[in-house]
Amino acid sequence: MEHAEVPGAVRAKRLEEWVDAYGDAVLRVCFLYLGDRHLAQDARQDTFLKAWKAMARFEKNGPGHEKAYLMRIAVNTCKDYRRLAWARHTDARTALEDLPPRLTARQEQDRALTMDVMRLPEKLKQVVLLHYYQNLTIQETAQALGIPKSTAYKRLVRAEETLRRALKGGDTL
Repeated sequence: MEHAEVPGAVRAKRLEEWVDAYGDAVLRVCFLYLGDRHLAQDARQDTFLKAWKAMARFEKNGPGHEKAYLMRIAVNTCKDYRRLAWARHTDARTALEDLPPRLTARQEQDRALTMDVMRLPEKLKQVVLLHYYQNLTIQETAQALGIPKSTAYKRLVRAEETLRRALKGGDTL
């Protein structure tokens, strides 16, 4: 017997639960990825719209790893936004003050580190954002990015080394 499409009421309830549980996390990843508050808010909405449309496929693959699933959609949505011609001219060094206070780092050292993370090459930044900022495991991070676990681990190690050098003042990102 094939998996039937998720009924509308169940889909609506599940989407509402996802927005409540992961909405801020998706917004933060989108902001850190795009560097623009308004684009991040749009990307967050598009992420949940795409999740709504693909919910039957998510169920077919077996429920679980909701956060990794949503983060994958969010990262891909942000990639799409960055490909748009008008988005390429957005300054990625936007101040963290553009993000709502409850989503920003509290201490100055955390803010400096976040800005360094935002300047990492995209592949490294993605892994750091998902693993450290969203508390996904390496396996979930790899799943969210659609890459092998070993690749996610290697990227994380390279990102850590790059950030360590930048924090010691050896390199600028």
